Amino acid sequence: MVTDDPRARLAALIDDRGESYGALSRMLRRNEAYLQQYVRRGTPRVLAERDRRVLAAYFRVAESELGGPPSEAMPVVRRLAIEASAGPGALADDDMQTGGTQFDARLLARLGVRAEDAAEIRARGTSMAPLIEDGDLMLVDERDRRVQAQPAVFVIRLDGALMVKRVARTKATLHITSDNPEALAIAAQPVEAVDVIGRVVWLSRALR
Repeated sequence: MVTDDPRARLAALIDDRGESYGALSRMLRRNEAYLQQYVRRGTPRVLAERDRRVLAAYFRVAESELGGPPSEAMPVVRRLAIEASAGPGALADDDMQTGGTQFDARLLARLGVRAEDAAEIRARGTSMAPLIEDGDLMLVDERDRRVQAQPAVFVIRLDGALMVKRVARTKATLHITSDNPEALAIAAQPVEAVDVIGRVVWLSRALR
């Protein structure tokens, strides 16, 4: 939709999600007062195209909601009611869908991901920090399940526990590691013991 008041829409997005005007302005590589002045003083009169595009992608809304031209419907990626542990491993019996999140089609194209083959899963724990922090939303490409010699970050299921780890393959063995050196080590596993859900291709987190 095209909104008549993009300032009010942006203010609502920021307030609803508990974001910081200053942090978002820094994300845009602007001075800390940039967005606050835009929303509350009307300066600048309109957002620069690049700033609008970045904010729309961050909040996952159409650019038209922030003052841009009308756009086509955004593809929706389903969100699952499960959490992949970046810690000791969270048991997950049911992969229940709780709704969907709109993604910019250009972002998905750049990532090489199709909306119908992707899912959003929340990470819990700190074993993959600093790459993945507790509470991050991960975009998982379920088509990309091929583990190779070069380690990549995957959501996997091992012994009934769902987890996000860095995984590499040597012949018939998978090597599962954490980025946090303080995390507990996981023994190498035969390929058939691990269910590879998909590769993590994108992260979303709130700025604090």
